[in-house]
Amino acid sequence: MLLEAPPIDRFPKIRAKAVALPVEHGSWGFLLEPLVGGIAIAPSIAAPWIAILVIGAFLLRQPLKVILSGGLAGRSLPQTTLALKFAAAFFSIFCVGAVGAAFNTRPESFIPFALVLPFAVYQIYCDANRKSRSLLAELLGSTALTASIAVIALAAGWGYPKSLSLWAIITARLIPSILYVRNRLRLEKGKTYSWIVPISAHAAAAGLVLVLAIDHLAPYLPVPMFLILLVRSAIGLSSYRKKVKATKIGIGEVIYGTLTILALIIGHYVGI
Repeated sequence: MLLEAPPIDRFPKIRAKAVALPVEHGSWGFLLEPLVGGIAIAPSIAAPWIAILVIGAFLLRQPLKVILSGGLAGRSLPQTTLALKFAAAFFSIFCVGAVGAAFNTRPESFIPFALVLPFAVYQIYCDANRKSRSLLAELLGSTALTASIAVIALAAGWGYPKSLSLWAIITARLIPSILYVRNRLRLEKGKTYSWIVPISAHAAAAGLVLVLAIDHLAPYLPVPMFLILLVRSAIGLSSYRKKVKATKIGIGEVIYGTLTILALIIGHYVGI
């Protein structure tokens, strides 16, 4: 008597987390640093609504990525149905934030979002074509997210010079860090890497923050933090570094980002 073979699942088990949430852990820093900094420095009735809007848009990216990648491939993937449900839920969050922000914010406060809209569209294009890990996609995507701090400041009644200066500081913190992490990981894997690009980016970022402080558009306290980031980059890409795993590098960047935001917040309220 022949035994019947057990049925073989045509598709592997779907992990809801992989469909709903971004796999890049660093992207959470891109989201939270400008939101936390903006709400702490420029609180207003509109700030929580803007945060909900941005969080909804951020969460919408991953299920949209699943939906578009399957559609462009001409395949009906089992996770597409689940992705559609998550997309509907996250789009609802986005709409709630958008409505609340619209009722509590002047229209001109949203100009930074309008400026970075092409960046967001390009990142969606890269997601759909499985190119989200490209350097340009990461740089433009992070810049799009950091615009939230400028919108929050404008909604609180800040002028454009200081609002855009906050945006510049957060962007100057994230872009050099992206360059550093990418090259640090290549170094740890024994691949070719650039030393001069991350170091130059960090030096330029420190110089920018110093100029903004001298022009009374930003506090001085973040400047030492940017110098620490510069030193971290120089040591991390040198022979004096300690070899560590990618997870520890990521955790380190979260810590550096938190300290930078704290320096910006404290510097703003203390006046240094």
